[in-house]
Amino acid sequence: MSEPILLNAGAADSACISPYGAELLSWRSEETDLLWTPDPAVWRQTAPLLFPVVGWTRDGRARVGDDVFPLGLHGFAWRRRFEVAQRSFDRATFVLEDDDETLALYPFAFRFEAHFRLRPGELSVTLTASNRDWRPLPYAVGLHPAFRWPLAGSHAPHAIRFEAAERAEVPVIAPGGLFSSRTRRVPLDGTRLSLSPSLLADEALCFLNAASRRLVYDNGAGAALVVELENFPHIALWSLPPAPFLCIEAWTGYGDPEDFHGDLYEKPSMRILAPGEDARHGAIFRLEKSAAVE
Repeated sequence: MSEPILLNAGAADSACISPYGAELLSWRSEETDLLWTPDPAVWRQTAPLLFPVVGWTRDGRARVGDDVFPLGLHGFAWRRRFEVAQRSFDRATFVLEDDDETLALYPFAFRFEAHFRLRPGELSVTLTASNRDWRPLPYAVGLHPAFRWPLAGSHAPHAIRFEAAERAEVPVIAPGGLFSSRTRRVPLDGTRLSLSPSLLADEALCFLNAASRRLVYDNGAGAALVVELENFPHIALWSLPPAPFLCIEAWTGYGDPEDFHGDLYEKPSMRILAPGEDARHGAIFRLEKSAAVE
């Protein structure tokens, strides 16, 4: 099956997901379109799934022992066709398994599942990584959805409100997408981060080992997108101003550090699954409309 899968949760809520990359193409709730409309001249995606690495590897390559593999930005799941394993009117499950092409990039047997469930005003996404190899499996997963900015047509200033206090410095991204040891300050006011095009003009804001498991994308006019995370330690915000989107990303790993030359087992923040083991990572996105969303 190659046609996009349409989910419905009543007359006012719908979502569309492509089997290619198991990518969320659209989400509409309460007559509000929440995902940006792709522009091939700017960025042709909406919500890629990241696996088996997040971010850039050095020179687009990864090492496992003495072997080197062409494993580039965000891995390969986002450009592979998934099988539709289950679907109903309000949910769907997509599955990607190793084959000859993936083994040439990442020499492990795996199963990667993406579960989507739509409810009125809410979309949940759960990623499951399973080790089907005879040896430990190093992996990272991530969500990369691009939400509309402005959100719900608001012309008021937008902000991110974190659940907990976060560090007011984020890593500087070095050439090649590598993470440097240098940091730059971000204008956090308590738990509030005011959004502006200039703030997001120079690479992503990466809150590594974030204290928050919940954040609110506030449109300043009574509508907000609440994001609740499960088993995602890192949060990133990314855009390409003046393009009208804000990516609110959830990661288990991140790009290679500038001074890193090891293999995938040694790469910082990679998860290691024992043979036969699996792990679950989830996010709930919920649209709330009120005078104040806490």
